[in-house]
Amino acid sequence: MLDADKVLVSINGDDTDETVVGLACNLWRKKKIEIAIVYIIEVKRSLPLDVELEAETQKGEEILHRAERALKEQDCKTETALLQAREAGPAIVQEAVERGADAVVIGLSHRTRFGQYALSDTVDYVLKNAPCHVIVYRSPEKQV
Repeated sequence: MLDADKVLVSINGDDTDETVVGLACNLWRKKKIEIAIVYIIEVKRSLPLDVELEAETQKGEEILHRAERALKEQDCKTETALLQAREAGPAIVQEAVERGADAVVIGLSHRTRFGQYALSDTVDYVLKNAPCHVIVYRSPEKQV
């Protein structure tokens, strides 16, 4: 088993959120760990980083509340954070460093670019730069 005391879970409001939250809880169920769930609002460069984005903030808070409820059902202790950044990848890595995370758990919807499977820029950045373990969950391809 992967040894971890602090785990950072990044969610983004897509179909992988519930799975990555449950995955983090279940992987370390028998161990008392700290799980931090983060939602990142990406702020356009044309706006100040600390701009108040009401609609995005409300959406992020709703997504975090759903994640908290899912973890309460699984009896996992957690805290949540809503962050604003220019790009999600560097924000996730910075948050992992600041929290001293032993692992990052992140989800990825199945997607293609130019007809081939592709990682998101966020997941690619986290995989390349996180100073800790990274667990990526990719959802299955949706059948049309």
